[in-house]
Parts: sequence; structure tokens; C-alpha cells
Amino acid sequence: MSLTAPIAAIGRQTLAFMALIGRAAIFASQGLSHIVRPPFYGREFLVALLQIGWLSLPVVGLTAFFTGGALALQIYDGGARFSAEAVVPQIVAIGMVRELGPVLVGLMIAARVTSSIAAEIATMKVTEQIDALVTLSTHPMKYLTAPRVLAALIVVPLLVGIGDIIGIFGGFVVGTGQLGFNAATYIKNTADFLQFTDILSSLAKGCVFGGIAAMMGCYFGMNSGRGAQGVGQATKGSVQAAAVLILAANFLLTSLFFSS
Repeated sequence: MSLTAPIAAIGRQTLAFMALIGRAAIFASQGLSHIVRPPFYGREFLVALLQIGWLSLPVVGLTAFFTGGALALQIYDGGARFSAEAVVPQIVAIGMVRELGPVLVGLMIAARVTSSIAAEIATMKVTEQIDALVTLSTHPMKYLTAPRVLAALIVVPLLVGIGDIIGIFGGFVVGTGQLGFNAATYIKNTADFLQFTDILSSLAKGCVFGGIAAMMGCYFGMNSGRGAQGVGQATKGSVQAAAVLILAANFLLTSLFFSS
């Protein structure tokens, strides 16, 4: 075995990864361009709105509520070491709105929606339904990708906003019911502490995360292998890529909004 073999293997993996990024970037640019060009498929868009938005509300709501409650308990316990228990409302609000709300919603969408989109489109490819669309002079990017990405760009920020509210409410329930906070004071401290920049950053993150989740599902579905194994690999790869990209985008957006 050559001494350079491990280095060569690392190099091949690196080149393959960079090629994947390039193909995904080209795919994303093409998908976004199809959003603003006719024809538009309204029915597919409305179905995507329902699947991505309305059907994701239960998991988003439950995740946000329990996270807000757990955050309140953690902050109260940590603040007690420095006699700073009173900061629970403020830290729960800023933690949920700036960071936990958008990231958790993005990851839930990646787990639920990205996997669903990838599996659906990959199955269509395996069963040659995408070839049938081409035969009928229907562009697959226009019919399959553009409606889903547009729906995610619109509805995921709304889910993030709802998740932020429910998460803060979870902290409120725990704070007033278990930690002894006054309800009116808790609400006032929460409202006084949040700024417009916090809310704007949360919604902007939701828009970016939604686009990433839908785009990765479409990309891996369109480029899946044949057979059941190809569908499974596309589904797994789409969720992994979406989760990593969401966390990376979160870091970049946080740096952009709050670097000062």
C-alpha cells in the first residue's frame, strides 16, 4: 500500500464533495429562476403550501412549546447560582426568537418535509413519471421544484413566527405555573426586551431555511439512483445535507445580523 494512498483518498472525497456543492448550487439557481418565469402551476403550489405549512404545525408547535418550557427551567436554575432568576422571561424570549425557534423549525422541516419531497420525487424518477412529464412538454423543474421551493420560502417564516410565539408561551406557562413569576410582569419583560431586529432575523432565517430544505429535497430526488435503494439514499442524503446547510446558514445569518 502506497504511503500516498490515504492522502489520495482524502483528495478524491474532497473533490467529490466540492463537485456536489457545485451541482447543487447550479440546481438551486435554476430552481429559483423557474419560480419567476411562467407557466405557473397553482395547484401544485397550493398542495405544497398545505403539506409544508399546515401539516407541519403540530410537530412545530409541540417542539417549540417543550423547548420553551425546558429553556425556562434551565435559565432559572442557572440564574439562581448568580441570584439572577428574574432574567428568565428576557432570556427565553431572545433565545427562542433569535436562535432556537428558527433552528428547531428548520430542522423539523428538514426531517419532515425534505425527506418527503426527496422520497416522492425519487419515486417518480424510478417509476419514470419524470420522463413522462418531459414527454408531455412539462419541465420537471417548473412542475416539481418551483412550487415546492416557493411554498417553503413563504410558509416556513410563518411557521418560525408561530414557533417563536409558542416557545415563549411554553416558557410563560412554566415560569408562572412552576417558578412563581407574576403573569403580567412576565409578559411585560418579554415585550420590552425584544427588538425589531430580533424578529426580523428570525423570519429571515426561516425564509432561508425553508428554501434550503425544499431545494435539497428536490435536488436529491431529481438525482436519485434507480430502485428502492436509490430512493432510500436520496432521502437520507437530502436530510443530512439540509440539516448541515441549515446550521451553516444559521451561523452566517447570525454573524450578519448580530456581528456588532
